[in-house]
Amino acid sequence: MKLTSARAFRALVTSAKKTPASVQSLTVADLPEVSKVRGEKGPCSVHVKVKYSNVNYKDALVAQGLYAGLPFPMVGGIDLTGTVMSDTSGQFKEGDEILVNGFGIGTDHFGGYAEEARVRPEWCQRLPEGMSHLTAARIGTAGYTSALCVEAIRDSVKPSDGPIAVSGATGGVGSVSISLLSNLGYEVHAISGKADRDSEFLTSLGASSVLERSDFEGKPRPLAKERFAGAVDACGSNVLANILSMTKKYGTVSACGLAAGLDLPTSVAPFILRGITLNGVECVYLPISKRESAYELLSNACPESALDLIGRNPIISLEEVPDVAKAMLSGNITGRYVVDPSA
Repeated sequence: MKLTSARAFRALVTSAKKTPASVQSLTVADLPEVSKVRGEKGPCSVHVKVKYSNVNYKDALVAQGLYAGLPFPMVGGIDLTGTVMSDTSGQFKEGDEILVNGFGIGTDHFGGYAEEARVRPEWCQRLPEGMSHLTAARIGTAGYTSALCVEAIRDSVKPSDGPIAVSGATGGVGSVSISLLSNLGYEVHAISGKADRDSEFLTSLGASSVLERSDFEGKPRPLAKERFAGAVDACGSNVLANILSMTKKYGTVSACGLAAGLDLPTSVAPFILRGITLNGVECVYLPISKRESAYELLSNACPESALDLIGRNPIISLEEVPDVAKAMLSGNITGRYVVDPSA
């Protein structure tokens, strides 16, 4: 990586496959000037002083050099929040506070694991009024995805219709979903592979019961006893298939993850005999207007007390990210980790 004599800043760089990322010094000349989104090139006119990022599952894969098809070198961090230093497009001015989720940052384009970043203006969302950088980082892609999942359920399922299941409950999506749903008046049944260890944590977020994930990992039946009016699923595979078979008539299941696998061994029975809806949630390239709606829900229904629990881990430095990433990939993480690139 060619460096210049310009002012340097710190970044966590993944340089090779199956090799943990390391902290390096970069300059603004190393930041991409142009980036592609779905094949369309655009100038990265917004120069950002990064305040915080966080650790998601994708980030963990990148930090360990395990993300499939990762171009090298890469600066991870699929979330960032920070302050605009300059914007040659004129859409933002110096001092504007912004956040960026998705659009390929951290996997295809240098992301938030650096003190500075350069991004396209159409990727930038203004920090919601009254929301701090730390709150935005605690929410991140996981919380924003949760809001999209919950919005789809709220549009068709009432709290009186029955309980909502949440799989991957201790993860970022699951934990925020529990808080949102419970604060909207839903009865939440959390599904976790760490039910005994994390039952107190999950009930403190609003779950009324905690179910063992192993009960949802067996071979699914086409239809099982109706248990849930809806669900948020971050697992896929047998877990999602079993949830679908247990969903009540006209229920809605929001699917947003594949922690248990890409496959879906189910049948058409839940869809044509019970009329349920499987709602797929895509968050990476969603327009800013729809993101703003999700953040409005988060502002109204996810209190700071819940984020304090979810983000109870200490804020970490760039140097600490690879170890946290390794623990996350081993299933030994509860709650969210915020990253301060300047720490």
